[in-house]
Amino acid sequence: MKRTAVNPWDWSIKLGYNQAEVIEGATRQVMCAGQTAVDGEGKPQHPGDMRAQISLALDNLEAVLKEVGMELSNITKLGVYATDVDEALKNFDLMSMRLGSHQVAPPMTLLGVTRLAIPGLLFEIEAMASA
Repeated sequence: MKRTAVNPWDWSIKLGYNQAEVIEGATRQVMCAGQTAVDGEGKPQHPGDMRAQISLALDNLEAVLKEVGMELSNITKLGVYATDVDEALKNFDLMSMRLGSHQVAPPMTLLGVTRLAIPGLLFEIEAMASA
C-alpha cells in the first residue's frame, strides 16, 4: 500500500494529521466502530480522566486492528469525538506518540459532543484502515 500525503497548507502537519491522503495498492479495507475506554465486558474505565481514556481507547482500537492482521500504521482516516475538546487537545500528544511511532498522520476530524453513548465516557475514536 502506498500513501501520498496531500497538504495544500502545512498547519495540520504540525497538529499530527494530513489534510488528505491518496491510498494506492490497498486490497483490504476495514471500518472500525468507535472505540472508547471500556474493558472487555464493555464497562467504562477511568471516570473523569481524559488522558487515561484516550490511552485505553487507542489500546482498544489497536486490539480491533490486530484481530484483522493490521496495526495503527494501516489507519487511513480517523473520527474523534470528545465531550471536552480542550481537554482532549491537551492530551493529544498521546495520539501523536502512538500514530507517530508508526510514521502515519491520517486525515482526522475532531468533534465536540454533549455526551457519548455510555455515560462517563469522555473520548471515542473510530477508524478506517487499509492494507
